[in-house]
Amino acid sequence: MALLEDLMHEHFVDYASYFILDRAIPDIRDGLKPVQRRLLHTLFNIEDGRYHKVANTIGETMKLHPHGDASIADALVVLANKGYFIDGQGNFGNILTGHPAAASRYIECRLTSLALETLFFRPLTEFVPSYDGRSEEPVFLPAKLPVALMLGTEGIAVGLATKILPHNLTELWEAQIDLLNGKSIELFPDYLQGGLMDVSAYDDGAGKVEVRARIKVRDPKHVVIEEIPYGTTTESIIASIENAAQKGRLKISSIDDFTTDRVEIDITVARGTQAKELIPQLYAYTDCSVSISSNLNLIKGRRPVQMTVTEILKELTDGLVAQLKAELEYERDQLIDRQHWLTLEQIFVEKRVYKRIETAKTEQSVKDEVNKGMAKFEDMFIRPMVDDDVRRLLEIRIRRISAYDINKNRKTIDDIIKGIKEINVKLKRMKRTTIQYVEALIKKYAEQFPRRTHITRIVAVDKKAVATNNIKLAYDRDTGFFGSAVRGDLFRMSVSEFDFILGIASDGTYRVMTPVDKVFFSGKLIYCEVFDPEEGAEFMVVYRDKKKIPYGKRIKVHKFIRNKEYQLIKNREGKVDLLFAPRDIGTVKMDFTPAKRQRLKEADFDLSTLEQTSPAARGARLAPKPVSKIKYVPAKRASKPAPKAAKTDAGRSAKPKAAARKKAPAKKSGGGSGPEQGDLF
Repeated sequence: MALLEDLMHEHFVDYASYFILDRAIPDIRDGLKPVQRRLLHTLFNIEDGRYHKVANTIGETMKLHPHGDASIADALVVLANKGYFIDGQGNFGNILTGHPAAASRYIECRLTSLALETLFFRPLTEFVPSYDGRSEEPVFLPAKLPVALMLGTEGIAVGLATKILPHNLTELWEAQIDLLNGKSIELFPDYLQGGLMDVSAYDDGAGKVEVRARIKVRDPKHVVIEEIPYGTTTESIIASIENAAQKGRLKISSIDDFTTDRVEIDITVARGTQAKELIPQLYAYTDCSVSISSNLNLIKGRRPVQMTVTEILKELTDGLVAQLKAELEYERDQLIDRQHWLTLEQIFVEKRVYKRIETAKTEQSVKDEVNKGMAKFEDMFIRPMVDDDVRRLLEIRIRRISAYDINKNRKTIDDIIKGIKEINVKLKRMKRTTIQYVEALIKKYAEQFPRRTHITRIVAVDKKAVATNNIKLAYDRDTGFFGSAVRGDLFRMSVSEFDFILGIASDGTYRVMTPVDKVFFSGKLIYCEVFDPEEGAEFMVVYRDKKKIPYGKRIKVHKFIRNKEYQLIKNREGKVDLLFAPRDIGTVKMDFTPAKRQRLKEADFDLSTLEQTSPAARGARLAPKPVSKIKYVPAKRASKPAPKAAKTDAGRSAKPKAAARKKAPAKKSGGGSGPEQGDLF
C-alpha cells in the first residue's frame, strides 16, 4: 500500500506539473498556450500566401499536438475571431451571437501580415523534438508583441487558474513607449464586443471590472441593446431578459434580435411602462451588466507566477529590446559573413590568385597554392580565412570569373559596410531603436485596432429602487396560510422581492418575513403590512393570559431574524385584545369576570402611562382580576374624532374607523386590505 501511495503521489505531481506548464497556462514570453504555439508554427511552415483548408491545417498541427483535433480546431477559431494572427475565410462563427463555426473542411485560413512580421524569426528560435520525435516544435515563438495582454486568455489547471483580460494593442504599444521613456503607465481592458466599462476596481489587473451593455432608448416604447458585455452573447442576454420577465422583474411585451455583424436587440416595453424605466432594471436583473475578475497567472522560467499588468508589460518590453538586439546582431553577423566572402572573392579574381592553381597537380597542392596566394593580401581580410573559404573559392566557375564585374562587386561591398555601420548605430541606441520599431507598428496597424470598449464611471443600480411590486400576497382565513401561493381575500398586497412584511396573529405570534410562497400562522392574522427594518414599527398591545388577567405594553419591533417566529404573549397562551399604533393613546375599560360577593365590577387603565419595553416582555398588569370584556376609549381630540378600536376575537366592543388608517405604521401602496387594519387592529 505504501508503495502504491508513493507511486500515485509521484505521478500526480508529474501530471499536475505537465498540465500547468504544457497545457493550460500561457508562457509570458510569447503569451501562447502550447496548442496555439503549435498551430501558429504550423501555419508559418505551410505559408505560401494562399488560404489553407482548416482541416488540413489541423491535420498538420496534430503532428506536434497529441491531444486531438477538437482542441486544435477550437484554438484556431478563437485566434481567428480575435483578428490578430489568423486571417479566416468562411464562417468562423459569431462571437456576438454565440453561433459556432462551420465544419473545418469548409473554412480556410492563413497568417496575417502582423503575425508574419512580428511572431517568427526562425534563426533565433529554439526548437525541441515533438512528442513522437519525428518533428521539431518551438519552445516559444520570438514574438515582438505583448501577446499575453493583447489576446487575453483563460485557463484552468490542477490547483491553478488564469484569466487575463484582453487589452487594446495600440494602447499597449503606446504604453511600451512610455515605459522605455521612463514614464508610468495605466492600462485597462478592451473587448471586441464593445460595451461600457468601469475600471475603478481593476487594480492593475489584480481586481475586477464592471462591464455593461450599451443601451439606447429608441422611442418611449422601445429600447435597443447595441453592444454587449465581454463573455456574453446575444442569446445569453436574451435568455437572461426572458428569465427576469418571467419572474416579474421586467415588464416587456416582446424581444426581437436583429443582430448581424453588429448587435441590435430591440425590446418593446409593456403597456403602462416607459422605456427609460426599463434600462436600470436591465442592468440590475440581467446579463446586461456583469462583473469580471482578473487573475494574471503566467509561466515564467518554467514556473507559474502571478503578476500585474504593469509587471507583465515591463517584462515583455525588456524582452522586445532583447529580441530586437538579437535580430540586429544576427543581421550584422550575416552582413559581415557576406562582406568576408565578397572580399575573398574580389581578391581571388582581381589579384588573379586563381592562376596559381594551373600548375598544381594534386588536390592538396591546389589548396596550398590558394592559401599562399591569398596570404599575400591578408591585411584586406575581414577575418582569418578557413578551409571552408578555400573550398568555396575553388568552386567558383570559370564562366563567373570571366564575367566578373569589379565595380558591381565593390559597390555591393560598400553597401554592406554601410549596412553594418547602420546596425552598429542601432545597437548602440537600443532604446531609440525599440521606440522607432514600435512607432512603425503603430503607424502601420493602429487603424485596424481602435478601442471598442468605452471607459466610464458606472453607478451601481439599487435593485430595491428599481424593483417592481410583482409579488402578490394574500391571507386565507380558513387555512391560516399567508403568501404568494395562497388564494385569499384578506391582507392582499403587491410587494417586491426586497420588501419585508410584518405579520401579527391573534395568539401573539409574529414574524418579519420576506415574500414567501406559503407560511402558516397558528392564530388568526390581525395585522399584516410592509415593514421598514430601519424605521421599525411601534405598537400598543393589550392582551389577556390564560387566566384572563389583562396586560398592556408599548413595544417597538426593530430587531429580528427573518422568517423567525416570535411571541408577544409571555406564556404563549392567551389572546391579543387590542393592537394599535401608539398615537393619541386613550384608556381601556375592563369588565371583571362575574364572581360571588364581587363589589367592583369594572376598572379603567390609562395606556399613556405605559413605557416602551421589548416585545418579549410581559408588560404591565392592567387589572388585578380576570377580565371578561375590554373596551378601548380613545383620547379626546379637538380637531377630529378619535379612532375607535378594531374588533378582534377576544375584544368585541371596538370598531375600526377609516380616518384612523392614516396613523398606521408606514406601508407601501397596494398593501393589506384586511378588516382589522388601521390605528387599531
